Amino acid sequence: MDYDDALTSRVKELALACGFARVGVASAGPVEHAETFRAWLGAGYHADMAWLEENVEMRLHPASILDGAQSVICLAASYAPGGDEPQTDALIARYARGRDYHKVLKKRAHALCDRLREITPSFVGRAFVDAAPLAERSLAAAAGLGWIGRNGSLIVPGLGSYVLLAEIVCNLPLRPDEPRSGGCGDCRKCFAACPTGAIVVEHTIDTRRCLSYQTIENRGDIPANLWPSLGGCVFGCDACQAICPHNRRVAAGDAELIAPAEARPLTLQSILAWTEADWDRATRGRALRRAEYRTFLRNAILAAGNSGDSSLLPLLELHQANETLQPYVAWARKQLQAESGQ
Repeated sequence: MDYDDALTSRVKELALACGFARVGVASAGPVEHAETFRAWLGAGYHADMAWLEENVEMRLHPASILDGAQSVICLAASYAPGGDEPQTDALIARYARGRDYHKVLKKRAHALCDRLREITPSFVGRAFVDAAPLAERSLAAAAGLGWIGRNGSLIVPGLGSYVLLAEIVCNLPLRPDEPRSGGCGDCRKCFAACPTGAIVVEHTIDTRRCLSYQTIENRGDIPANLWPSLGGCVFGCDACQAICPHNRRVAAGDAELIAPAEARPLTLQSILAWTEADWDRATRGRALRRAEYRTFLRNAILAAGNSGDSSLLPLLELHQANETLQPYVAWARKQLQAESGQ
């Protein structure tokens, strides 16, 4: 292929001007690590997320998403907190505390597409933010944005792993970037930090044990042996990222992504007192919407049981009549009563 180096440079300039912190280019050809992904599925590590089994070939061949595709523009934005603030036991994972990143990044990616049409009328492309079967971390690594760490997260030099990704699959003949050298060295802190041992081997997560899956994607019941390990997690878990040395001393991320979505942060007390209308108001326009009302209550009840705060006992009683929540209420009540000597 004859690459257009001048156009490649211009695309990267425009991506940064549209608000992305990093940009790189990957080929729209087959992605690396295809067999690793298939083996991960074969081991059942994707839990009940059946959509990951669908369109596997499309996921591993970006060119199949768009006729005439030649390149994938890989984009990243940071939601890093700045400083060394520890966040291992927060109710809400960092990425979901502000505005819905899907909307924020999709708007920027569409703006970039508009700019590309202005400078190259023949441009045809599709922008994605978690909305297509794309191996986004593998593509981002191939595009030189960073490397995939032992905890499965993309680690971007200077930004760490607190990054959100977007992609534009397009017909432009852009020069692919070289994968970035570097890695985790001898560090294995994420293995020890994971509350449930979900990092089974390097770069491989058993989603069935991951608290992010259990508190967000799992609409059914959380296995009882994991209840004590939830700690205070109600939506997601940052434990393996919070311990990562690459997340130390990075600059604060994108203001639009890290600004709190509401003046008062969520608390266990407020969530346990929610009606479904309260859930609707609190999650509207936020990534929190991914977890349903019952899922939030289930998680908050378990977090209450792990909190040692007996003042939450009356709030647990609000959910005793809900048959699907009764086992969680009974366990949490027992934990809190034992803590308080009742």
